[in-house]
Amino acid sequence: MSDKENQDRPNRAATVGIHGRSPGGRIPGSPVVSPIVQSATFHWAKPEDGDLLYSRYGNNPNQLEVGQKIAALEGTESGIVLGSGMAATAMVFLALTEAGDHIVASSHLYGATRSLLLDELPRRGIETTFVDPDVDQGWRKALRPETQIIHIELPTNPTLRFFDPRPIAQLAKEKGITLTCDATFGSPVNFRPSDSGIDVVIHSATKYLSGHSDLIAGAVAGSEDVINQVTLMSRLYGPVLDPHAAWLLDRGIRTLDARMTRHNENALLLATWLSEQAGIQTVIYPGLATHPDHVLASELMVGWGGMVSIVLEGGGAAADHFIGKLELVTAAPSLGGVETLVSQPRYTSHAGLTATERDAWGIPDGFVRISVGIEAIDDLIIDFAQALEAIRL
Repeated sequence: MSDKENQDRPNRAATVGIHGRSPGGRIPGSPVVSPIVQSATFHWAKPEDGDLLYSRYGNNPNQLEVGQKIAALEGTESGIVLGSGMAATAMVFLALTEAGDHIVASSHLYGATRSLLLDELPRRGIETTFVDPDVDQGWRKALRPETQIIHIELPTNPTLRFFDPRPIAQLAKEKGITLTCDATFGSPVNFRPSDSGIDVVIHSATKYLSGHSDLIAGAVAGSEDVINQVTLMSRLYGPVLDPHAAWLLDRGIRTLDARMTRHNENALLLATWLSEQAGIQTVIYPGLATHPDHVLASELMVGWGGMVSIVLEGGGAAADHFIGKLELVTAAPSLGGVETLVSQPRYTSHAGLTATERDAWGIPDGFVRISVGIEAIDDLIIDFAQALEAIRL
């Protein structure tokens, strides 16, 4: 584990997750927990009345409060919450590009993000070149004069690769290009992209930030200028987060640090146990010395995360059988909740790829993604053990 601890950051995640960036100014009799402001509109008649507040604009008090808290966690100037992780991703791309522009993106991306770049943005005159981060000089060679964004994902979904963002950040700064990063799998507790020079951080807040599998949300953190641009774009397209969902997201963030500590502990214990079991071809977890990016992840991450992936020796049939035998663990296509979930990317996040493409990306049939929850680790191991035994019979 890295020697880097939360205390070397200006704001500790555990404290910021509860109190925000600047606690204080409390008034006797005021609520300890901010109330839900479930109002679409607010009293306003003329510019002298101040900012026009309208929940579709994303400036409802609940929306603003949780956006500011996420910015504090990420160490950025500003933040905004939106209706989903894909809404956050789309608004960033649309806000920072226009027809004729170019994006360079990692080839290791969530399936829907890849589809957005490959299929949707070209209809708006925006082209994308995909780069294998393992290829030396790939980023520099892919750049064009019209490149506006370099986009990466750390750690990657579902192969849990962790590429060094610092040379990419240096290149982006040299060329005046915005570097964006989907950091959903790490959470700001385990990996804070701004510390490595990344300009814009994107989250599916549905996952670890919320942590309870009960809301859909997205978040963007970055400079005030970028967030203003994303805000203006979101007011046109309308993917804002409902005030009640914003309040729930804030409630989830209050326990983010505590939950991530348990996710990290359970995932390492489970990955270590799985690596000793028969019937498993590969166990993928950045905390294992066998992971190709273990040293780098240990340097840049505070914890290795709650995601573990395995490849079963029996291929797709074994994966189907294995998942069908789990009793405590739930099969569901999401992650980051307090409960342990499993899924097969060939059916979910990467269903749009051919089997050959998935093989090339390290996602063969038999690949099972595990979002390790915060249950008692002994109970999880008992369940995985009986499911593995069933497929060996």
